[in-house]
Amino acid sequence: MIRNTSTGYGLIAIAFHWSMAVLMIGMLALGIYMHDLPPTDPATYELYQLHKSFGFVILALVVLRLVWRGLNPSPKLPDNMKLWEKAAAHLGHTGLYAVMFALPLSGWMMVSASPWGIPTVVFNLLNIPHLPVPAFLGSKQEVEAVFQMIHEYMAFFTMALVLAHVAAALKHHFITRDTTLRRMISTAPAKADS
Repeated sequence: MIRNTSTGYGLIAIAFHWSMAVLMIGMLALGIYMHDLPPTDPATYELYQLHKSFGFVILALVVLRLVWRGLNPSPKLPDNMKLWEKAAAHLGHTGLYAVMFALPLSGWMMVSASPWGIPTVVFNLLNIPHLPVPAFLGSKQEVEAVFQMIHEYMAFFTMALVLAHVAAALKHHFITRDTTLRRMISTAPAKADS
């Protein structure tokens, strides 16, 4: 099953989900590790370039994922879910999509505003230009500080969303015992509708 059905996700949606999960968790862990590294250490430079490279991969994948989602509507939520649970699920998914965009964009803006002017070279292959920093926002240092704060707070918000998402999936699997988690692991629930 490549495409979604009303009862489950297809292979493409499942691949997007788990690829993004691994990338986001890896990036959060790397970001925490890099936070207190000395900025002048050559190893720090390499880690920042790696972090920025995967940030652009996430940005590209979330765009592709949204296109696929637009062409492939999501399966309906289980009938036994309460109205507030459905609202929380939709809000949680919207929040996850928002941070998948906002984290890389805030990082890109932070790097663009940095007075250091360090280039971003994705996997040492593709030079990404800096975004323009409007002068009315303040000095480059002020703008960099604002986007650094946004990037950091957004990372903590992402961690909270991911934990809530995992907890909800486990609740559906072990307590409610519905197919919510199974349909993100296997295409078997999607085949039930075909």
